[in-house]
Amino acid sequence: MKRLFGGQDKPTESFPVELSDEAWRQKLDTAQFNVLRKHATERAGTSPLNQEKRPGTFLCAGCEQALFSAETKFESGTGWPSFYAPMDGAVGETVDRSFFMVRTEVHCSQCGGHLGHVFPDGPAPTGQRYCMNGVAMTFKPD
Repeated sequence: MKRLFGGQDKPTESFPVELSDEAWRQKLDTAQFNVLRKHATERAGTSPLNQEKRPGTFLCAGCEQALFSAETKFESGTGWPSFYAPMDGAVGETVDRSFFMVRTEVHCSQCGGHLGHVFPDGPAPTGQRYCMNGVAMTFKPD
């Protein structure tokens, strides 16, 4: 089976949580579906999660897997929630060749939902900036 990704056909990975497009459409709102399942990007500065400062955990909006601890969140100035590290085993990465550039796409390791991209310009201790679509996540306060 193949899916269109970044303008190229690419083998679809198998994930522990798999639903049909119709089931995803029923589970997610339109914005969540477009980002998580169709690799869209939300407009910068639109997510309330960008302003979230409480202790807690950011979860995948598709499958509720824990993705990022609030302890790893930082203000990147980009308009998207940013983190310097995901939780162990929470995300996977693939090469994204869309928009005539090469980036590293980040997806949920449980359901394969598109979360955003990672860039090598973040703070210590990792130097990474996981720039996530807020609509792809929910927040569970401690």
